[in-house]
Amino acid sequence: MALLSVKNLTLAYEAAPVVKDLSFDVSRGDNLVIVGENGSGKSTLMRALMGLKAPESGRILLGDGLTQRKIGYLPQQSAHAQDFPASVREVVLSGTLASGGRWFYRRDDLKKMRQALAQLGIADLESHSYQALSGGQRQRVLLARALCAAVDLLLLDEPTAGLDPEASAALYQTLLQLNRAGVTLISVSHDLSGALAGATHVLHLGHHSGWFGTAAQYRADFGQKGATPL
Repeated sequence: MALLSVKNLTLAYEAAPVVKDLSFDVSRGDNLVIVGENGSGKSTLMRALMGLKAPESGRILLGDGLTQRKIGYLPQQSAHAQDFPASVREVVLSGTLASGGRWFYRRDDLKKMRQALAQLGIADLESHSYQALSGGQRQRVLLARALCAAVDLLLLDEPTAGLDPEASAALYQTLLQLNRAGVTLISVSHDLSGALAGATHVLHLGHHSGWFGTAAQYRADFGQKGATPL
């Protein structure tokens, strides 16, 4: 059974359809990269997958034990988020409350927070100010927060946006390690070459049509020609 299935999905933005009749499946352990033209509905699709955007038609089905509370989210970096006055510990711990139902931390939450920091190689930053971190460090902190919120699936919106090439490469390597450890990933990216390095599947959205298949198929059909699949 698929972890997530999109069936004949149509999404609209300000009453204008931006995603039309889209269908694809994501299985546990997949690393799906979503690419495409500006305005083709990538961000709108991510909001729908998070349960924040209702379809005009079609369905998004969660299977294999997945619920919305088991989905973590790594947003794009923003100037507002960079100025957030909190410690790394506080930012990551807040992810443990994402599943809802309580407003306090438990001992298990502290353990989960420290495990996430160690997994991402930033345990030494626990007491640091989030504001004082580099862009790459902030993304790792936000990824640790998302891991504290997620059990099965991580959604990532332009995870390397604003990062220098070295920080981007390091983050992609971290995501690949997480995926190999069993975390299912769905990410939106404009960095096709970097994102494809660890992808298992590709969804390419356009204004009039789309393409979905394995990363190997994508490379074979379009990579060497320098063409888009739309």
